[in-house]
Amino acid sequence: MEKHRDKAARLFKEGYNCSQSVFGAYADEYGIDAKLAFKFSASFGSGMGRMREVCGAVSGMFMVAGLETGTDIGKDFAGKQANYDMVQKLAAEYKKSNGSIICKELLGLVPMSDGTFIKHNGAMTKEDKEKLLLSGFKDTKPAERNEEYYKKRPCLAMIMEACDILDRILFENKQE
Repeated sequence: MEKHRDKAARLFKEGYNCSQSVFGAYADEYGIDAKLAFKFSASFGSGMGRMREVCGAVSGMFMVAGLETGTDIGKDFAGKQANYDMVQKLAAEYKKSNGSIICKELLGLVPMSDGTFIKHNGAMTKEDKEKLLLSGFKDTKPAERNEEYYKKRPCLAMIMEACDILDRILFENKQE
């Protein structure tokens, strides 16, 4: 059987975003059709609609936590608390490894005073800087997936790590 981390990596390489890759790696375990899982999680990629907010892999991880520990009863405050506890535990583990759960921080982008972003480590090309400075949050065009993309972005490793964290923390007592 394909491990969650390997399935998520495969999905990402097939073109699915970070959130779709993580959530999609677990969907069949909950009887969720893959197509539906990809649609549910589509908006959370690239830090929520490419706004570079909460990392898509983290959002996918939280969606899985909701399936596992969430409640479907509005007044189940203990159930809500158990889910929120799990979400915070998962976030803390991810932060421990990566320093943040925020996409723009994980990618090395820092906010400028005018709301645009620029790569702080200087690795961004002049063309990339101009695009970011001109577009701000409006650039919704996904980057083409190619070898250069995978070299510049930590996303693949972070997707696999999100699955490792889920398997270790959320499912540790369920494993046979």
